[in-house]
Amino acid sequence: MSTERGKILVVDDDPDLLRLMEIRLAAAGYAVTTAESGEQALARLSVIRPELVVTDLRMGGMDGMALFEAIRAEHPTLPVIMLTAHGTIPDAVAAVKRGVFGYLTKPFDAKALLAEVERALAASGGAREAARGAESGAWRKDIITRNAAMENVLAKARLVADSDASVFIYGDSGTGKELVARAIHNASPRRERPFVAINCGAIPEQLLESELFGHVRGAFTGAIRDHKGLFQTADKGTLFLDEIGDMPVALQVKLLRVLQEKRVRAVGSTETHDMDVRVISATHRDIQAQMAAGNFREDLFYRLNVVALALPPLAERREDIPLLANHFLAALATKYKKTINSFAPEAMELLVAAAWPGNVRQLYNVVEQSVALATTPLIPVSLTQQAIQNQQTEFASFEQARRRFEREYLTQLLKITEGNVTQAARLAQRNRTEFYKLLARHELDPKLFKS
Repeated sequence: MSTERGKILVVDDDPDLLRLMEIRLAAAGYAVTTAESGEQALARLSVIRPELVVTDLRMGGMDGMALFEAIRAEHPTLPVIMLTAHGTIPDAVAAVKRGVFGYLTKPFDAKALLAEVERALAASGGAREAARGAESGAWRKDIITRNAAMENVLAKARLVADSDASVFIYGDSGTGKELVARAIHNASPRRERPFVAINCGAIPEQLLESELFGHVRGAFTGAIRDHKGLFQTADKGTLFLDEIGDMPVALQVKLLRVLQEKRVRAVGSTETHDMDVRVISATHRDIQAQMAAGNFREDLFYRLNVVALALPPLAERREDIPLLANHFLAALATKYKKTINSFAPEAMELLVAAAWPGNVRQLYNVVEQSVALATTPLIPVSLTQQAIQNQQTEFASFEQARRRFEREYLTQLLKITEGNVTQAARLAQRNRTEFYKLLARHELDPKLFKS
């Protein structure tokens, strides 16, 4: 079955109609996956990454509109076509106004179905290419993942790469912000021009200004020759400003002027130079809190934050840990000229369960230490445990995770209502008796939350 024409997810709680649509679409060359409910469709979305969803409007449980809202929250560029009976046409029209691509009225013939599918896929051509590009391609070759949230980030990155829009990347230290910035550059029309990166938090203010804008001889003590700044070095290419949340406010003013005027003036010079640079910024800080505290200018933020990408921490992409660990293992074994095949099963379990506050960078360091000290082809759990400094964190069971969520949720409700159980139960949409049982299970006393 060819996938050249695209991957489609079809959702309907009528098995006969579901099978009929599968046959018609597959015969037209599409790769078709089916789901008999909205819940089942959501479970399959992140696995198959379709380019179009065709769903019935009226279904038991999660209906088509609820499914659409869930899809739009996680996959905003994914088109959705609704199937509707004659009596629900007004609902379908309302759905289109809310962002559904289109609708078909039952019963419909094969030509109508195929025409609407082709129209949807043609209209979302950029999103389709982004979805395919996020799964393969040299542009993101250094990013190893099978995590749905990370793939969504990459799909957005591929979409924005074709433009010159400024991108702001959010993520904890070690999550791979520079790798994503470089991937955007590699997928952009600027790929043949320089990619220049600088850590704004690692350089003193005066030196950072000189590094960004350049300086002329005699501009300050130690300036013994003219120096071309990174904006000029990155001309026609991409400049990556890492940890921009640490940039001093005085320098932010100068950066904003350069971005607005698209001209740069070296420190100590009276001449300005035109520049054509795509700027990508990144920070691990809470930039909203920084602005509220007066540590980051709002006008600069809105200039830089045209498109925002948020990278998930490694603890939220645990399915990637074996992929990354084995990738690092192969590279480091070559580097250290050692014959090491894999981690012992217990060692890999330990890696998957660890806390990883330092994210992918910390994982790399742990693997490197394990490889450097290994004396056998199989890395034992003792070496891995030593490498992560015995900070083993057990991966919570489903029951543990649910109890933790319940406790945090109930605590938050009691804080909001200042210990008013009636109000808290109403917010939770539970009766007071059941709510009291939940409080008792977690040993929470409402009196402690009263002001």
